[in-house]
Amino acid sequence: MQELPEKRYYSIGEVAKAFDVNTSTIRFWEQNFEILKPKKNAKGNRKFTPKDIENLKRIYHLVKERGFTLDGAKKQLKLEHSNQLSTLDIIQKLEHVKEELLKIKNQL
Repeated sequence: MQELPEKRYYSIGEVAKAFDVNTSTIRFWEQNFEILKPKKNAKGNRKFTPKDIENLKRIYHLVKERGFTLDGAKKQLKLEHSNQLSTLDIIQKLEHVKEELLKIKNQL
């Protein structure tokens, strides 16, 4: 996944490009996952918030990287929601710790 610049709202095109998927995939996920609730302007264009992006990261991780079915991903998201800490969150935190440790090692 490409990093998105820090903004309040992202267009569906920006989001699709960042995740390297079609816009139709993003719309499909929106229909199938209750946690995705992008705002829509007067024209009906979707505007994704940073929270939506975090939820999309979780969905992408489960469906594209771990090979979950949509139903399996939904169940996993509900389980993670009840546990409050997702596998993706843990991985990201561990990667951050690894980066910090490598910085310290290089300074020695």
